[in-house]
Amino acid sequence: MRKLDALLELFQEVEPAERLELLLDFAERLPPLPPEYVPLRDAGLGMVHECQSPVFFLPEVQDGRVRIYADVPREAPTPRAFTAMLVEAFDGEPPEVVLEAPEDLLYRLGIAPLLGMQRLRGLTAIYQKLRREVAEKAGLSANPR
Repeated sequence: MRKLDALLELFQEVEPAERLELLLDFAERLPPLPPEYVPLRDAGLGMVHECQSPVFFLPEVQDGRVRIYADVPREAPTPRAFTAMLVEAFDGEPPEVVLEAPEDLLYRLGIAPLLGMQRLRGLTAIYQKLRREVAEKAGLSANPR
């Protein structure tokens, strides 16, 4: 079972009202940004401008595997949690796993209806950046499932 499938199953097992709380549990799981990526973040590169919070999100493809480098302040728990969940689901996977993942991930998780329009737009932008940059860096096209 792919890591994303396990996460989707986990979210579907809880009541809709509890899904946002489950997502927020991921906020503490975001690994620290490696020091070599701090200058990129500080220079404003890799930022997700659609987010109201400062989200640094840099997906790469190294040796045929997706690597995700990210930094989101603790004061922004929702984008931090969603970013951590994406890291957990896709870091270390082949690019095809990202590109075969559902485009409507926030809806599949059951959390889209729980978010305001601004937050939904920001989280969607993070996910789209992941898919777009992985496709570009792997020389593939995004295939919606």
